[in-house]
Amino acid sequence: MSDQSLPRVSMGRRLREAVVRSLRSDLLYSFLRQPVIVLAFLITLTFVLAATLAHWVAPHNPFDPSTLNLMDAFYPPAWVEGGNESFLLGTDNQGRDILSTIIYGSRISLIVGFAAVVFSIVLGVLVGLLSGFVGGWLDAVLMRVADIQLTIPGLLIALLVDGIARTVLPPGAREEIAIYVVIFAIGISAWPQYARVARSGAMSEKVKDYVASARIIGTPSWIILLRHVLPNILGPVLVLGTIGLALAITSEATLSFLGVGVPPTTPSLGTLIRIGNDFLFSGEWWITLFPSAALVILVLAVNLLGDWLRDALNPKLR
Repeated sequence: MSDQSLPRVSMGRRLREAVVRSLRSDLLYSFLRQPVIVLAFLITLTFVLAATLAHWVAPHNPFDPSTLNLMDAFYPPAWVEGGNESFLLGTDNQGRDILSTIIYGSRISLIVGFAAVVFSIVLGVLVGLLSGFVGGWLDAVLMRVADIQLTIPGLLIALLVDGIARTVLPPGAREEIAIYVVIFAIGISAWPQYARVARSGAMSEKVKDYVASARIIGTPSWIILLRHVLPNILGPVLVLGTIGLALAITSEATLSFLGVGVPPTTPSLGTLIRIGNDFLFSGEWWITLFPSAALVILVLAVNLLGDWLRDALNPKLR
């Protein structure tokens, strides 16, 4: 055996040991022994993969005008009398395939929800780290701002931000950046909860010996924060972010249902539900039922995963 093959064998051995450790971990054991959580994970993974690969997975492209035919409008589901096998879940008032609109709409909902959660986490963790680590008047000011915002429902804050954006932006630019406005509106309404978790963790970590040792050897405070304190508080924040993803998707659907979310040209699940609601009492129930069911299933699956992850990572519940 040559000397060049030794590192390769060592690396392969370390990889196998890491895989064995992960398979024997309490987290994986807890996951596999709960069929409901496994099912929730598979449902969430299906939504994510379908949304990511919508161009290849969806039977039709419902937002390509050249492929639409108004003669296909209001087809019921394929198993109902009068249905068309080409449209499994039926069509809407424009002849768009409901199944395809759900797949494409899920992509928008997941993108907005995930981006809003990332924005909330970044802003909240930054504020929480500074507040808990620095303390003093900065802590008092930042936490009072968070307390004030927590007294206002997040949906009202999102509506306020959206209303301000519609007033300030020129008419031609509203639809172009509407999705970014929704992300900002949802994200800015949720940062206080992440800030409080990060602040609590920073206050707990800054009194530990390793932080004192880093200060003694002259390590700058920002390096201590980023290299030592931040990794130790990310666990609870990411668990909270998993639960927050479901709330962000629900918030986006609510805003879109009220007509202040993403533009109709790039509809999300909330927009599809709003469009279908106009035809609910005229007998075309499938236009709003199936997008509503998809939203409920997605949010429920993400919520179950978040609740399980929170309990699984809580040492007091082991």
